[in-house]
Amino acid sequence: MGRFNDIDLENWRESDVNTDSLWLIGERAKTGKHKNVYHGNFIPQIPYQLLSRYTKIGEVVLEPFMGSGTTLFECEELGRRYIGFDINPEMIEYVSGQVDLFTNDSEYFIGNCNSASATDVELCVGQGLGKLGARSVQFVLMHPPYMDIVKFTEDPNDLSRLGDLSEFVSKFKKVCENSLRFLDKNRYFGVVIGDVYKNSEVVPLGFYVLDMIKRSFKVKLKGIIVKNIEGNRGKIGQNGIWKIRALRSDYFIFKHEYILVFKKEG
Repeated sequence: MGRFNDIDLENWRESDVNTDSLWLIGERAKTGKHKNVYHGNFIPQIPYQLLSRYTKIGEVVLEPFMGSGTTLFECEELGRRYIGFDINPEMIEYVSGQVDLFTNDSEYFIGNCNSASATDVELCVGQGLGKLGARSVQFVLMHPPYMDIVKFTEDPNDLSRLGDLSEFVSKFKKVCENSLRFLDKNRYFGVVIGDVYKNSEVVPLGFYVLDMIKRSFKVKLKGIIVKNIEGNRGKIGQNGIWKIRALRSDYFIFKHEYILVFKKEG
């Protein structure tokens, strides 16, 4: 495992890499360029942990749902190179305005792209690899929308427009196909996904995505991490309100997401 990261196993006690399958996080990290300006954006601790565990300095990370640039900023801090794209042009403009402190413009590539389109992804990743002088990527990180819980754009190709479970899983499969083709064999990828509540019941979206990946790709599942962050801005100071709402009904309050980690074999 050590050859896929820079962890000093001689001084493993000093490592801040979390190897537990339960991540309890107090609040979102706010250092550097990180700003909580985008609904549904990453907490920086997730890409920090995954990149520290599964990549080395100088390796290339691919992210087909870039959002507000959280993973890009962690790549900058950790010395990884980055290719990212998003279907939302507003996010491309925002992130472009945040990366001016990069010491080397050749270390990253971002673009407006439909991650479910094989043609778009091939063009975008090809441009990114060309700019970085690389042939492939060493880690893929995917944080798709959780169906149509939050509609990020009006673009009909946006996964956040899909309210049908089968249609969402089918389209996300295309995203995986388009992205994983650039990932080196025997390297790793992560999917961050949460469940949804529709028609008065829980839809275990994470489990459906997990099943689709296992059935569709030659991979090994290396971890199912359950992440809980207490500092959810939608529920800060409202624990009492959410509890009484739940008690009046029959549901439980969503406070977790899944981080699925796979190893590509084929």
